Amino acid sequence: MNWPAERDLPEGRRRLLKEFVMTEIDRTPRRRRLPRLAVLAPALGLAAAAAVAVPLLLGGSPAYAVAKLPDGLIHIDIHEAKDPDKLEADLREMGANVVVDYIPMGKKCSPQPRSSHFLSSEEAPLSVFPTPEEAGPGFVIDPRVIGPDQTGVLEFSVSETAKGGIVAGIWARVGEGPIADCTLVDTTEAPLSH
Repeated sequence: MNWPAERDLPEGRRRLLKEFVMTEIDRTPRRRRLPRLAVLAPALGLAAAAAVAVPLLLGGSPAYAVAKLPDGLIHIDIHEAKDPDKLEADLREMGANVVVDYIPMGKKCSPQPRSSHFLSSEEAPLSVFPTPEEAGPGFVIDPRVIGPDQTGVLEFSVSETAKGGIVAGIWARVGEGPIADCTLVDTTEAPLSH
């Protein structure tokens, strides 16, 4: 599988990747085997920052699949970047108070930050990496880290690589209080006037 080089990532995605890596550096590694990744479409993939990549399927299958694991974790397998409201509703039915947004290339969520306070990944590790061996391709969240008056936020920043593949950076955090709706705005900023 060809992984996109850092130079192939748009600037906003590079920042998300660096933030993810910096928050994960101090975490104690878990003794789990990395998930086996099925190669389903050679040019397409879903990446949680750069930690996990899962191929996307196009056509014929549901946009995603969710399953509650025996230990209470929720496994999410994204096949296409569509139906975020349905995914959000399904996750809430499984006990995960989350909002889900797909953010296309060249866009970002506004306003930022969307919460008055986001907990650190040490305080509330919403995403579980590496994924448990029994989960298979995809990624896993832990709904138990979302406390009262808190909401999990899953943002999938969908981008095309220089070689025509598609990747989605996963940003997963827990916010306190209400979470602002994601209004998509262009990532390009107007040049400064002198």
